[in-house]
Amino acid sequence: MHLVRSAAELRELASGPALKECDCSLRRCGVWDSVSEADWPAAQMACIATLRHPDLAEPTFEEHHPAGTRYDSADAPIALRYFPANRSDVHRCTACHRHWLRYTEYGGYYIDHRVRWLEPALIV
Repeated sequence: MHLVRSAAELRELASGPALKECDCSLRRCGVWDSVSEADWPAAQMACIATLRHPDLAEPTFEEHHPAGTRYDSADAPIALRYFPANRSDVHRCTACHRHWLRYTEYGGYYIDHRVRWLEPALIV
């Protein structure tokens, strides 16, 4: 899988207009939202790249919020070397061509798949 190495490369990958409005379950994911496997539109999603660096066994959980945003802020920056982007893969919807970040959060007794729309303007 292709490793995205820079913000410019990720911006280029995610830029371009959506082809049409899509009615998939991901339309609500402007921030990091939980999306179960049952709600993940697998048939129309293509995993096209990763932000997970293969040489890092345990990427940081440190977040990047220089303007005081939070993990759940719609305007939170997407920073490649910071959590949760550093644990994400890039998916492209084959129906509308929008791009999404997806990572899996693991807790003591749960697995939670999180998804966020890849807004090029928020990539830092």
